[in-house]
Amino acid sequence: MTRRENNMENESKQNSAAGYGYNYSGNYAGYSAVGYGYGETPQVQRQLQDYLLIVRERIWYIVVVFLVVFSSALVYTLSQTKIYQATATVQIFRHDPTIMKVQAVMENEIRSAEDLNTQVKILESATIVQKVAERITGDDLRQFLAPYEKEGNNDPISAAGILGANRKIVPQRLTLILLVQYQHPDKFVAAKVANYFVDEFIAYNARVRIDESMKAVEDLKVRVEQQRKRVDEIAVNLQAYRAKNNMVSLDERKDIVTEKLKALNLYVTQTTSHLKDAEIRWSQVKERRDSGGNLTELPFIASEPLISSLVQQLSAQKIAMAQLRERYRDKHPRMVEAAKSAAQTERELDKAIKSAEASIESEYQTALRNDQEARAQLATQESESLAIDRYAVEYDNISRDLKINEQILESIISRTRETSMTSTIETQNARVVDHAVAGGAPVSPKVALNLGLGFFGGLALGLGFAFFVAYLDDRVKSSFDIEGVVGLPLIGIIPQIKRMDQADKAQIVVNNADRQVAESFLTLHSSLRLKDESKNAKCILITSTVPGEGKSFTTTNLALTFAAHGEHVAIVDCDLRKPNIHKSFRVENLKGVIDVSAGTATLDEVILRNLQPNLDIIPAGGRAKNPTHILNSKNFELMLSDLRKRYDRIFIDTPPLAAVSDALIILPLVDGSLFTIYFNKVRRKSAQFSAKKLLEANVPALGAVLNGLNLAVSGYYYAQYYDKSYKDYYVVMAKDEEARETTR
Repeated sequence: MTRRENNMENESKQNSAAGYGYNYSGNYAGYSAVGYGYGETPQVQRQLQDYLLIVRERIWYIVVVFLVVFSSALVYTLSQTKIYQATATVQIFRHDPTIMKVQAVMENEIRSAEDLNTQVKILESATIVQKVAERITGDDLRQFLAPYEKEGNNDPISAAGILGANRKIVPQRLTLILLVQYQHPDKFVAAKVANYFVDEFIAYNARVRIDESMKAVEDLKVRVEQQRKRVDEIAVNLQAYRAKNNMVSLDERKDIVTEKLKALNLYVTQTTSHLKDAEIRWSQVKERRDSGGNLTELPFIASEPLISSLVQQLSAQKIAMAQLRERYRDKHPRMVEAAKSAAQTERELDKAIKSAEASIESEYQTALRNDQEARAQLATQESESLAIDRYAVEYDNISRDLKINEQILESIISRTRETSMTSTIETQNARVVDHAVAGGAPVSPKVALNLGLGFFGGLALGLGFAFFVAYLDDRVKSSFDIEGVVGLPLIGIIPQIKRMDQADKAQIVVNNADRQVAESFLTLHSSLRLKDESKNAKCILITSTVPGEGKSFTTTNLALTFAAHGEHVAIVDCDLRKPNIHKSFRVENLKGVIDVSAGTATLDEVILRNLQPNLDIIPAGGRAKNPTHILNSKNFELMLSDLRKRYDRIFIDTPPLAAVSDALIILPLVDGSLFTIYFNKVRRKSAQFSAKKLLEANVPALGAVLNGLNLAVSGYYYAQYYDKSYKDYYVVMAKDEEARETTR
């Protein structure tokens, strides 16, 4: 039969077997794989059992890392100095206490969160820290600095720096309460320093108010002297004017000469005075309006009942909004309602201000017209009383100037007296609620927290290190590696064999040197007979990724297992580069595959018959210089065709796939292939690459056989296959067989 005919026959078998559907299903170490179709790459994902397997295998890595981290946390915690914290509580007043109903120089009203934060920053300021540092002297200072002094360090230690680093101000939410906290290795020192901070804060605010009041008093005294000099100067000028112009006789002459103009002059004087007042108010309004200022700051505007009421109402609304903003966001319904109410009040206030502005302008225009009319009437009489009128006007101006300055002087003197009285009154804007006391447990080190972090951190780092080592270890060892990465179903697991001769190892299923291994090949034999494609496969190729993975060992023992079950089996050694089958059976390698392919010998001449019951072998016949040429020859195809007619099973031992391509040359001539993998030896990428070649061929890949499983770690990967109870069972079976042999 030619190779082409053989390929057609294989294709026919595949079609009849529905594409070699390999519905293998198994479960290894908690890992399951179901329904692998021939030519398909299995889609497999890691399960929880696979991760637990990684943890179990590398448990000592986790234990060591955990102990290192946890012991480090423990040593760190126990070596730290204990720190105690003392807390004093201070209340900030919203308003200063009212002792006298006078206007204070400084307003300390707390209206918003910004005002409260200002007080917090004052408490945190370097000025308060320095004041506290100045209070710590003598024995208190030595006790304060003792924990921070180190042997051999002669550098001066800054008490202010230590104070600033260890004090903390904590505002209490929705209150005007502040917590002043201080930490120190000595709990008594901590309590004393915390109280110092509160005392200095209260004293600082009192000093600031007194200093500002005294400064204001001094400024007012200077202003009083200046204003008094101005009044005296005007009074002297007025007296000189009277003496110069003989104002008493002038008045008499004016009454006689200008009796007709008396009423008119009086009227002109009134209109002039009214005009000046209206002009002053109107000028102030225009100046403030042009500069964009607030018209309500003008006394005559602010004194309007409606405007005064609206200003007070708007201030109250803004205060309420500020209080609401501390509790709610801008889009809160209460905030929106308050904003609308404030906006309405502002619109009403603007309307009232504009009305007052128009009224002042109208008053000014009216006064201006009245003055112009009066002066027009007076013009007819000015020629007669010009001199007398000029003297009277000048006199009135000086008198009015004197009166105004006297009023200003009286106002300044009154304010000076009030300020001088309040400057001597000490008021406080805060009070101590609770003084700091020594006691309580240390706040540092946090033993429970540190040990908890050490415990869980050590556990996490240990697990991370274990998974990192697992990531670096890319050798095939688990069922996930074989089925999920390599891509072949795992159909057999062969335990590791103790040191033994190659021939004894190759015939371990018949010499019972290791009962567990023999049982493993029986399991592999049963797995191959479960499916039609492997059950009907007469010619099976066995290969591996690299040398030393036990492909020849698997070939001989699997062939012996089939032979022991009554099938006529042949082993063909097609590893023409490094033949091993003849060594396994302790026979000569004189003639074999090379001779048949070269036509120098017949098949009957090279077959070594009945080396074991139902088992024949065809050696390689030496080492070939051109193995690929031999395996591609027509005689080699005819030899395999002839062997199919003579034997029930043919097992072909081939070279590793990663080394040479000999197995791929033979692959189209067989009915299936087995891939042997040595436990924890070959790398995943290499095994995957080699298995991919088998899967891409038009020949069923019957599965993978894991060889050399180390029983010491078998519990990690294949616990359901190898257990101590199984070992005892195999020993009992071996003893029973020995007893039966002895009886015979």
